[in-house]
Amino acid sequence: MAEPDFPGQRGVSWLIGLIWGLLVINTLGSLGVDTLVPIPRRVLQLITMGSLCVAFVLALLLNRKLRIRPNAFLLLLSMLAVVSVVSSLFLDSGLGALFRCARLALFIATLWLLTRWWDGSLSFVRHHIRALTAVLAVVAAGLVLSPGTALPADFDGRLVGILWPITATQVADYAAVVAGLTLVLWLSRATPAKSVLFIAVPAVFLLLLTHTRTATVGLLAGVPVAGLTLALTNARARKTIAVITMGATVLAVVFSTAFTAWFQRGQDDSSFSNLTGRQFVWDALLAEDRTVREQILGVGLTDKSFGGLPIDSTWLAVYHEQGILGISIVVLMLLGLLFGIATRPPSPSRACAVFLVVYGLIASYTQVGLGDVTGYLLHFVVAAALLTPPPVERRTLHSFDRA
Repeated sequence: MAEPDFPGQRGVSWLIGLIWGLLVINTLGSLGVDTLVPIPRRVLQLITMGSLCVAFVLALLLNRKLRIRPNAFLLLLSMLAVVSVVSSLFLDSGLGALFRCARLALFIATLWLLTRWWDGSLSFVRHHIRALTAVLAVVAAGLVLSPGTALPADFDGRLVGILWPITATQVADYAAVVAGLTLVLWLSRATPAKSVLFIAVPAVFLLLLTHTRTATVGLLAGVPVAGLTLALTNARARKTIAVITMGATVLAVVFSTAFTAWFQRGQDDSSFSNLTGRQFVWDALLAEDRTVREQILGVGLTDKSFGGLPIDSTWLAVYHEQGILGISIVVLMLLGLLFGIATRPPSPSRACAVFLVVYGLIASYTQVGLGDVTGYLLHFVVAAALLTPPPVERRTLHSFDRA
């Protein structure tokens, strides 16, 4: 039997979904949260790293002929990995930097093997939603089993994962992306209304329980912008965006005090203005004396912390680890996605890509993402897959079908 060429054929789509789920597992956290049943750190690391190795092997078996498609986003990401290796070889961040580089290289290699099935369809969006929904289901199960533990006082009552250690910001990220993509698919008439009821609504509920401002703002901004890209060709999108705009205005006026209290999370004006201490870390990182090499190449891949505190900014983390050269590559990656959006006609795929890029740009301000293996990087990878045109042979096949 001939080897299947396109997603959707029997025996291929489910395997790609499995590989994608394993990549999502690899990006899960393994520290910072007390689980209902204590899990040794070694076991957590074995599962997350093992999932990446298994994903690579499965992708290799699926794409035995090593057919890959040219892709500017992945090419730039590969260049960023090379910069990471060069900067890490100086061992400014210890031997752990080289291990992180190996992980990043294996991650990118797996993505290259999957490019054979990147064709601008919604396949990878659906795989992404399913994988993230499965993670949210684990979080929700922990909330049902032990609400007090899942909303710990140590984290200001913010929802965390207690069956697997998942921080509130990670839960919020998964919930916002699942809700946003589902709503965009519904606006595009690419999914039924029951998906909004059973997937998007519970995801928004979990998002609100995390009290995470960045993910919430990203969702509130990403869905309307994506909807506007559909407005010229989709009546549902036009009506829904109009209703959302009017409704949001009314709610903002009526419940302004409640919204302000939710966003401040009980913090005083000082804590709120310095972004819960992030500003102090950022100022210290920028004030650090660096050699010319460290300015250009960075100090190598770290655990995304500075002085023992999380950096919590994609741009500063990339500058710290991969220097000015890394920042330049990341900017080119984002410009490439924006160019792809600008040159594609309105479609559900383009709208989903718009949501992911808008959401990711907002999240990049207070979350680390594009310089290493993270869930945020996976969001942008999905956007790149959505903006990839179908292979020439597939476009030719469709033209013959129409004839």
